Amino acid sequence: MRSTPPAAPTTDLQLVRRLIGLAWRYRLRCVQVLLLQCVLLTLGLAGLSLTGHGIDYIKAVVLAGADAAHSATLKLPGLAPFVPGPGPMKVIAGLAGAILLFALVRALLNYSYSIAINRLVQRHLVVDLRAELYAKLQRLSFRFFDANTTGSIITRVTGDVQQMRMFLDQVLIQSFIMVVSLTVYLVYMLSLSPGLTLACLATTPLLAIASIVFSRWIQPRYAANRKLVDGVVQHFTESIQGVQVVKAFGREDEDRAGFAARNDEVLRQQQGIFWRVSTFSPSIGLLTRVNLLVLLAYGGWLVIEGRLPLGAGLIVFAGLLEQFSGQVNQLATIVNSVQQSLVASRRVFEILDAPVEVTDAPYAVPCPALRGEVTFDQVSFAYGDPAAGAAYVLHDINLHVPAGACVAILGATGAGKSALMSLIPRFFDPQKGRVLIDGENVRRYKVDDLRRRIGIVFQESFLFSNTIAANLAFGHPEATREQVERAARIAQAHDFISALPKGYDTVLGEGGNTLSGGQRQRLALARALIHEPSILLLDDPTAAIDSRTEHEIFAALESAIKDRTTFIVAHRVSTLRRADFILVLENGRIVQRGTHAELLRSPGPYRRVAALQLVDSRELDEPEGPAA
Repeated sequence: MRSTPPAAPTTDLQLVRRLIGLAWRYRLRCVQVLLLQCVLLTLGLAGLSLTGHGIDYIKAVVLAGADAAHSATLKLPGLAPFVPGPGPMKVIAGLAGAILLFALVRALLNYSYSIAINRLVQRHLVVDLRAELYAKLQRLSFRFFDANTTGSIITRVTGDVQQMRMFLDQVLIQSFIMVVSLTVYLVYMLSLSPGLTLACLATTPLLAIASIVFSRWIQPRYAANRKLVDGVVQHFTESIQGVQVVKAFGREDEDRAGFAARNDEVLRQQQGIFWRVSTFSPSIGLLTRVNLLVLLAYGGWLVIEGRLPLGAGLIVFAGLLEQFSGQVNQLATIVNSVQQSLVASRRVFEILDAPVEVTDAPYAVPCPALRGEVTFDQVSFAYGDPAAGAAYVLHDINLHVPAGACVAILGATGAGKSALMSLIPRFFDPQKGRVLIDGENVRRYKVDDLRRRIGIVFQESFLFSNTIAANLAFGHPEATREQVERAARIAQAHDFISALPKGYDTVLGEGGNTLSGGQRQRLALARALIHEPSILLLDDPTAAIDSRTEHEIFAALESAIKDRTTFIVAHRVSTLRRADFILVLENGRIVQRGTHAELLRSPGPYRRVAALQLVDSRELDEPEGPAA
């Protein structure tokens, strides 16, 4: 059953709405940050106003004398609370002390703001979003990982999440602060001189036009940049994973050159972006600096004409205009951050909105202990949507496997062997037909419970960078050491584990690369057996194991396979002949079925494969002739 994902955002407006919804989760912390900024704005304006009044007071003292200036000062409501008593120096000292106090409080609040905003975006938003992404990735089917490179997924979970948080702290919060600040500054400036305000802000429409043009140009460049970064990460990941192949063919120089070329391509593309950003920001700053020319010319004339006081008028206005221009200059940063966060969020939402193809049905129940009877009822399966043209890889499969039987599956690459087995633990759901276990549709059971009843060994055994005991108990974390050792003995792994310096407490290297292929596969077998599964799926488990080790493993597994329903994908006759019956797949259809002996007597693909292997075996067993 497929879940219905939310509508994927396709336009910038839809992305912005999703991002605002994401920010709404942290609304209380956002309010805390914004309140701090409002207090900082108020303190800044109070300090600026006191500075202006102080200048006017000093001017009055110089021009009119101390007593007259002090008497006039007491009539000013803005200054009176800060005048401690008669005397110019006391007035100035009181003003200076108040301004210093405001500055200290602002410094403390700025520190608190930095802590609050960092806690909001890093401790909460980034951590929560990465956890949500990781949880979603765990629920997605193999199809998603086949369609997306490892480099792209890593970049989205790491770099793109960091880019997304810019929308909260550098766009949403900064935009709110900018709007509030600009409104307060504008009202204050209009109260001082409406004419001077309109004259100084005449260039503001040009700023809006420049921002719109820049925004339309920069977004596709950022989208291209993220794809180039994906390529760098993918190249790096593959080079590390394939380091043995690179060294084996002596391709270190070529591989290094390939990485350098991708890296340089990212650098060149980023330089183009940085050049435009570096041009845009100073252009915005230049337009705002033109306002200062108007201020000096027109504002100076108003002061000379006596229409505007010097301190509480022109000086305060100059400070307000400087703050206003500083906020307008933030527009360049906000526009740049918007585009980066939109590009990143689109890539992150692609993961969050990806459909979870296999989910628990509303009526799903915990999976009980299974007997292991497996039935495929008219099953057809395609990895994509057949309505969109995806080809079926399994066609009308009808199969009944009694509980405890061992079934071997033979077929060429692409015949549908792995697809057939992947339907049993519901890695995928068939588009047609049903898969039944003990007569019940597998969709009746909760997915996680069902999979815990099934042991699986993949063709390529992956081990985690942890102890051997932890790897063996991965699917059964509460297993005792006795259970771990029992599974290892069955898989013929106990002897080589015991020979290691720390035994079961030996920490494996990445992917278990410190072990041989046969050792890794035996650990994978033990891991599959440790929770006593009712059904065992072995996807060509002996492909990387020599004949002697294969014989040891299957000799040990005879007791484990007994009373368990076992599916084995294999290509060796020595493995196939151990099964109760064999299926031969061609192009997604069962073309032969029967025991080893029955299929040998019947013309067909199994007889051809067996004949080749048996002939090769006889030739290898023949004694060499006398030397010439």
